[in-house]
Amino acid sequence: MKEKPLDFWLVVIRGIIGRCPHCGEGRLFSRYLKQVDNCAVCSENLGNIRADDGPAWLTIMIVGHVLAPLLLAVIPDSTTPDWLLVVGFTSLAFILAILVLPRAKGIFIGVLWRMRLQ
Repeated sequence: MKEKPLDFWLVVIRGIIGRCPHCGEGRLFSRYLKQVDNCAVCSENLGNIRADDGPAWLTIMIVGHVLAPLLLAVIPDSTTPDWLLVVGFTSLAFILAILVLPRAKGIFIGVLWRMRLQ
């Protein structure tokens, strides 16, 4: 008998915090973006779930939607030198991408696990 799938949003939250989509206890990643083959707690097979380009797409969408309004608010009235704006916004984009990417990958792995598209 097939078990009832977990709530979609529960799986998304577990992906955001980097936990196993099945039990919510084990770690999803062994390093920055290297997913574990099996959950250390419940032994759920996670190694064959491929998120491919989805996390990169989601990261670009989030970072772009955060930075675009900031750029539009700052640049028209700015007296700051152009080189400083470029360095500042490039650094902010890089930092945001590094913070968002593993969470985006966790979301995709969790959702793919829930849909059983492994």
